[in-house]
Amino acid sequence: MKLKQDFFTELPGFYSQVYPQGLSNPHWLAWSDDAAQLIGLTKPTDELLLGLSGNAAVEGASYYAQVYSGHQFGGYTPRLGDGRSIILGEALGPNGAWDVALKGGGPTPYSRHGDGRAVMRSAVREFLVSEALHHLHIPTTRALAVIGSDTPVWRESEETGAITVRLARSHIRFGHFEYFCHSERGQADKLTQLLNFTICQHYPHLSCDLAGYKAWFLQVVKDTAQMIAHWQAVGFAHGVMNTDNMSILGDSFDFGPFAFLDTFQEDFICNHSDPEGRYAFGQQPGIGLWNLQRLAQALTPIIPSDDLIAALNQYQGALVQPYLKLMRAKLGLPERVSPTPDQDQQDLELIGQFTVLMEKNQLDYTQTWRRFGKLDPSAKHSSLRDDFIDIAAFDSWYQAYQSRLGQVADIERWQTERNQINPKYILRNYLAQEAIVAVEEGNLAPLERLQLVLRNPFDEQVEHEDLAKRPPDWGQGLIMSCSS
Repeated sequence: MKLKQDFFTELPGFYSQVYPQGLSNPHWLAWSDDAAQLIGLTKPTDELLLGLSGNAAVEGASYYAQVYSGHQFGGYTPRLGDGRSIILGEALGPNGAWDVALKGGGPTPYSRHGDGRAVMRSAVREFLVSEALHHLHIPTTRALAVIGSDTPVWRESEETGAITVRLARSHIRFGHFEYFCHSERGQADKLTQLLNFTICQHYPHLSCDLAGYKAWFLQVVKDTAQMIAHWQAVGFAHGVMNTDNMSILGDSFDFGPFAFLDTFQEDFICNHSDPEGRYAFGQQPGIGLWNLQRLAQALTPIIPSDDLIAALNQYQGALVQPYLKLMRAKLGLPERVSPTPDQDQQDLELIGQFTVLMEKNQLDYTQTWRRFGKLDPSAKHSSLRDDFIDIAAFDSWYQAYQSRLGQVADIERWQTERNQINPKYILRNYLAQEAIVAVEEGNLAPLERLQLVLRNPFDEQVEHEDLAKRPPDWGQGLIMSCSS
């Protein structure tokens, strides 16, 4: 693993150097071959285990924790930073560089009286969701590995510590810009320095001047909107959309009490610490804009407000258009040629009516969409019909759907295409919990099986059919805590 140190070298004062505290009796719990290829690795080794568990120095690593601030559940916290994540540097791979971070490596200057550790259950969950989202074609950070240990960690009770080795195209967050705008030493030159670095590293086609800054912010708006459009289409609830958890590159980032929808529920809350539902599933598009507005406020010293507002005004369209494209594909609707706003609105209403029916009839979100892979759209009565209690309401919707769909020339091909957009397998919370319990008992097989299945979420995988079922009663709509 070859490391470079652009952030560490070029942005002194934007981090604190800190070294990880090694885990006791480290051992591999999970490993992603796909993620390893990104940074030129092939397999887990004993040498790598010692280095990534904090028990030996990694050649070329600088070891640092970044400082930033953020709006958490709507309230501004002026100084946050990497409280339990230590970055080694940027690893060079065949298609670019990826930050390598040890999440759970021990305390940093930003731990705020915490121990800087991650417990095994949260490390495994972050690993699984990072890889699951990637294979669902959703922009995300990646997870190279999970390292378990005998190190005791206290949360509600004694647990064991673990490290998720996270790979990110960048760890720069909205909160970085907020910190250097609002902190007592916040100055325009610091903001400019950070922005120039971000553009040079990740937007090299843009210039480091006002024209480039405006184009950059517009791209951030569009990337954030597109990420959230993917979340809404697949039924993913992030759970903690604080501005310090928002990647400047529009990658899904900083996973805590996330969830994929089981029974569809627009106001589903997956975070035990969010009783008012600020980050409920249906609130995510609006929160995305709110977070971008906070980023815009931080950028006012270097980008005129009118230009920032102009970019923010494009957020809705930047979210709705990819969402419409994804949902039309899920339904098998043909793309319109130069659609009018009225036509887009008609399609949004058709989609919305269907999700309302799903919610009223308490249907499983993923399973219901997957059923389109067996639907004969030319049939008078849909094979979906029996899933609905309110059959009359479904029949009415289905007639409107058939009218919009039109004639399907090749039904078998149409069905195959639906299965290529509507996954059969998602990371249901109860499956993750079952895998975690097995790991606690020393059995890695369920975790390895789940990881294997999530690598090919659109395939039938008949030998793993049980992992596509609706959750048992105890596993339906699980709400998780932020404890990690």
